[in-house]
Amino acid sequence: MIDPSRLHPELQYQFARSGGKGGQNVNKVSTKAELRFSVRDSVLLSDEEKAVLLEKLANKLTTEGELVLYHQTERSQLDNRGKVTEKFNRLIRSAFEKPKPRKVTRPTKASVEERKAEKKRRGEVKEARRKVNF
Repeated sequence: MIDPSRLHPELQYQFARSGGKGGQNVNKVSTKAELRFSVRDSVLLSDEEKAVLLEKLANKLTTEGELVLYHQTERSQLDNRGKVTEKFNRLIRSAFEKPKPRKVTRPTKASVEERKAEKKRRGEVKEARRKVNF
């Protein structure tokens, strides 16, 4: 299991104005926190760890292999920075979690009978829709 906090020195933060609550403060202060982490250019990750992240986070990465996350719901820049860092930590931890192997089980007798009964009901409904020949 990888500790995401060891990657924090490689995180880059940018701040911008964000929408949402805050009144005039929204127009004056850059509170939206954007976090950038380059998986490909990371010196703290091994090649195997990079491969895992590139595969698991493929739909969240840019074409350059950069992870971009942002948070803008809080009124302060510090809170948004903390929230986006938490989001990053959760994402990295979940990428390295091994899924539990599924235990193969058989359907219960009751569930098989229930499925057959439902199929029978559906068949009867469809049968009732047909034209009647006299």
